Amino acid sequence: MEKVFITGYGAISPLGLNSNQTWSELIKGTSGIDFIQSFDASSFETTFAAEVKNFDPESYVGRKESKRMDRFVQLAACAALEALEHSGLIIDSSTAEKISVMVASGIGGIITLSDQINVLADRGPKRISPFLVPMMLPDMASGQVSMLTGAKGANYSTVSACASGADSIGMAFEAIRRGDVDAAIAGGSEAAICPIGVAGFNSCQALSKRNDNPTQASRPFDSERDGFVLGEGAGILILENETSIKRHGGVPIAEMVGYGSTADAYHITQPGPEGEGGARAMNKALSQSLIEPEKIDYINAHGTSTPLNDKFETMAMKSVFGEHAHMLSISSTKSMTGHLLGASGALEAVLSIMALEKSEIPPTINYENADPDCDLNYTPNTKINKQINYAMSNSFGFGGHNASLVFKNII
Repeated sequence: MEKVFITGYGAISPLGLNSNQTWSELIKGTSGIDFIQSFDASSFETTFAAEVKNFDPESYVGRKESKRMDRFVQLAACAALEALEHSGLIIDSSTAEKISVMVASGIGGIITLSDQINVLADRGPKRISPFLVPMMLPDMASGQVSMLTGAKGANYSTVSACASGADSIGMAFEAIRRGDVDAAIAGGSEAAICPIGVAGFNSCQALSKRNDNPTQASRPFDSERDGFVLGEGAGILILENETSIKRHGGVPIAEMVGYGSTADAYHITQPGPEGEGGARAMNKALSQSLIEPEKIDYINAHGTSTPLNDKFETMAMKSVFGEHAHMLSISSTKSMTGHLLGASGALEAVLSIMALEKSEIPPTINYENADPDCDLNYTPNTKINKQINYAMSNSFGFGGHNASLVFKNII
């Protein structure tokens, strides 16, 4: 099996238009959550979200192409181009067929679809855009990134709800380990902050309704948590084997050593009892990594700020790590970025690698009230400096999807 290294990353989030801006605000404990600006949400149960601000897609892909992309594709393109530049990966006629693109989305082009449904209702079927279908398809982030970069290896999008981005990175990892491809552009992107997106999640009682103080609404593991905050953005990694790295003189940032994926087979929205499925995903990732649980120094938790997830994820971590669970540094960066749905696992993989690289643990902000069911070290409110040898990133999704990734520091 081939070893797999991370040589580049890119991100666009409610905290910044690139990975460095995002990290700078994250480590300060800045909230990217505010009242919704993209539409009038005053009549909605939830009036706030974590939006990407001041984003100009034309500066990345040009005016013509940007108009043929849904917002989630625009965000993916932005993060992918940053990641490629960061890695120095060269895609030309000699390498293109051995470079894969796997960019996930949990929902796809819901903004375009909902806009065009309004066109159908108001103006009739003949006024529907010919770009509706290619703009709304969840695979189009992968397709467009492939076209932008020229990568001709296996190209597809995983869809596993809020585990989509993590599963995409896991699938890319496995493809490189097997020798199917030498490198991959992998991650996730999501843009679902629109009337139907907010109303839908409100209807299933998933969102926080803390309208009086949006910046404090996302409060993972806090006893006063009342739901997640909808976010948007993208995270992309460049994964390569040693042959690919040597070919272009790249510099590895971290090694990916483990991936675990499981199903709860329990409920469409609720996690399995006591986080059993999440625990199995973590154990599978650790087993593939060939390390003992005690080797993990940091976990970027799924930590959605919902009553059941945070309780059961804590139980799962205790089940996997035993007494070491209390020694772990844990944080939920969703406290600042909101929940990026299918892109969350990808963005959080980027942030886990940056934590490795910079020896810093991001905080979980808004942690004010201890919950007896959530009694681990969640790095409350202030970042800490810590040498990290191994980091884990967890992602769990509606439908009972669980994914866990493990990264190794190589410095």
